[in-house]
Amino acid sequence: MIKLFVNIDHVATVREARKTYEPDPLEAALLAEKGGAYGITAHLREDRRHVQDYDIKRLKELINSPLNLEIAAVDEMIKITIDIKPFQASIVPEKRQEVTTEGGLNVFEQEDHLINVGYRVKEKGILFSLFIDPDPAQVEASKR
Repeated sequence: MIKLFVNIDHVATVREARKTYEPDPLEAALLAEKGGAYGITAHLREDRRHVQDYDIKRLKELINSPLNLEIAAVDEMIKITIDIKPFQASIVPEKRQEVTTEGGLNVFEQEDHLINVGYRVKEKGILFSLFIDPDPAQVEASKR
């Protein structure tokens, strides 16, 4: 059965653009749950341009559904993920110049590193996934 995770990043984007406290990503997440979403997805970027650390903490504490935390494969984000213990960690590429994630990871360029990150996250009981392009070679490399 397909399960719907609702991404609350753009709610945080509007809040940050307004330089205020609303709209609140947590409120959006709670409404998504009430509407039948199976889980909530949030991307904590290294530059914190949208979702903030406190958003992730509040989501983890207050939503009743699984949290999928999207992060870059860097030590700071891995540490936060291990501390927060979301249901799932999804590794996504980040480029400073992009407004939102525009494509998948190149698994070939960082295969050993991604394997190491996967072990670190999975040993803490967190599901692990990679955001990749629909390329058969990338899919095959991601299986390792």
